[in-house]
Amino acid sequence: MPTSAVFTGLDWHPVHDARELVAYPFMQHALAAGTIVAVTAGVVGWFMVLRRQSFAGHTLSLTAFTGASAAGLAGVPVIAGYYLACGAGAVALAAASGSRRSLSRESAATGSVQALALALGFLFISLYHGLLSDLDSLLFGTFLGVTRDQVLVLLLVAAPTLALVAVAARPLLYASVDPDVAGAAGIRVRLLGLGFLLVLGISVAETAQITGALLVFALLVTPAAAAHRITARPVAGVAVSVALALAVTWTGLALAYFSVYPVGFWITSVAFAVYVVARAAT
Repeated sequence: MPTSAVFTGLDWHPVHDARELVAYPFMQHALAAGTIVAVTAGVVGWFMVLRRQSFAGHTLSLTAFTGASAAGLAGVPVIAGYYLACGAGAVALAAASGSRRSLSRESAATGSVQALALALGFLFISLYHGLLSDLDSLLFGTFLGVTRDQVLVLLLVAAPTLALVAVAARPLLYASVDPDVAGAAGIRVRLLGLGFLLVLGISVAETAQITGALLVFALLVTPAAAAHRITARPVAGVAVSVALALAVTWTGLALAYFSVYPVGFWITSVAFAVYVVARAAT
């Protein structure tokens, strides 16, 4: 397909294209929401990769899919389905978690939760008899429906979430690196693990509103994984993860605005490219 047919409306003049990108309120809201989501995903995703809980994050993304489809079936706001389902999934994963000596059992339990979430999501979609176009955009991402109220809700959720991570950063880092020694030092590792999974569930629910429930994993894990390849320093790693997540989100939104392809595709593709470059460079 010719480039002009893919990037419709793009003049290839950076200043003019940048002005057009922020000229409409719906795009302003999408960029603001994407910024909030990227910062949260960058911070929480860095700890998720450090704790080797990427499989749990993927399971929660499928749980978000279940929540979105259940909310569509019940006729309630989809945002409620996202947060409730991800919260319930985080509690279920925390109950299935164990020590490093039982990682095989934990992985099996996490996979079982993931399979159940996926099955329920497909069940709810099969029972849904309305138009599936809006539901598809919620599952695979869109920037057309982001409103000012949604941006405000994202901000109100992200601010205390990031504050909790900041307060618990030192014991969370300690417990992530060596949970057995951290437990011997008096840190309540399992309670901390539950709290982090709840924070991870909130982050998944937030990110799914931009990337869609099925593609949330790309923004949550790929910039963080690239940051871990670039530096092993915690503070610098979190900063790099946030910077990469912002770059991926802004680039994905811009490419989706000027092209015929959805935002979820662009965010996932750009995130993967960033990880490939980081891996090759290091």
